[in-house]
Amino acid sequence: MQEKILTGKKHGMRALILTSLLYLISIAIFAVGATAIEEGIELPFLVAITLMIVGGIWILIGWIPYLGLKILKPQEALVLTLFGKYIGTLKGDGFYFVNPFSVGVNPASRTKLNQSGDVSGESNSVFKMTSSGQLQVNPSYNPNKISLKIMTLNNSRQKINDCLGNPIEIGIAVMWRVVDTAKAVFNVDNYKEYLSLQCDSALRNIVRIYPYDVAQGVDTTGDGIADEGSLRGSSEVVASRIKNEIQQRVDDAGIEVIEARITYLAYAPEIAAVMLQRQQASAIIDARKMIVDGAVGMVEMALEKLSEKEIVNLDEERKAAMVSNLLVVLCGNRDAQPIVNSGSLY
Repeated sequence: MQEKILTGKKHGMRALILTSLLYLISIAIFAVGATAIEEGIELPFLVAITLMIVGGIWILIGWIPYLGLKILKPQEALVLTLFGKYIGTLKGDGFYFVNPFSVGVNPASRTKLNQSGDVSGESNSVFKMTSSGQLQVNPSYNPNKISLKIMTLNNSRQKINDCLGNPIEIGIAVMWRVVDTAKAVFNVDNYKEYLSLQCDSALRNIVRIYPYDVAQGVDTTGDGIADEGSLRGSSEVVASRIKNEIQQRVDDAGIEVIEARITYLAYAPEIAAVMLQRQQASAIIDARKMIVDGAVGMVEMALEKLSEKEIVNLDEERKAAMVSNLLVVLCGNRDAQPIVNSGSLY
């Protein structure tokens, strides 16, 4: 299904004025015919009856052209069908006049998801509240309009197992918009629900490729080489892959995915405490490694300085004792208590 844009239809104001004038003329013609018959004005009876019939018919059906008046605001579209056949799409702001028997189609008009554009407002209700607190009819109300604005879909959080089998909870926000109204309306049953389901499916497919944190021997790119990709450390790459995955799935629905972002990422509650302990242990080990590396370097530097400046000559046993004492002082969790030796070195 290819989208067909209807052009040259911005005749709404002229059609409104012409239809209203014809309505007034038909009322006047009917009144003249009725008056001629009732009061016996010099007018042929057949002419008077004809005036009444013509005026009466137009009074009865003259409201039909009003159905062809359509008002669109910026970034709105209206898909029209005539007796079940797609005739085109109105795009752009303006006052349009189309075939009165054409009908706007939007199967997702009543769908309410956790996304922008699905909240009740002025444009989505028959009545609107004025600044003085009075209810008025909303002239631009049309539940079948399709918004062309950029909208944000924020699906509920999902519990998914990462590539190591650890359950995590993750949520994403997807920025999207309709670019082909014909595909959105006719290729899928409900393009909003379709997008929501495809987002969930694409999210599961991508998350299962990555570990939550960096793990050894895991290939996330598919090239057969282990890398350091992870959900926590490679959020930009993961979001880009999720966006591309969703876009491939919703092309047939006339939807463009602009951006996808991870909004929530955490271990599932049942393993969150254990993983926190694991992270703390890993952090402690890394800190200890850094402390030991620094302490060894300081001891080495101390021995080199003492030997270079010939401050004191130490045998291997005394060097070992000095190294042990320095490492205890430098690697200890508490401040060392100094002991002053007032005797000889040996």
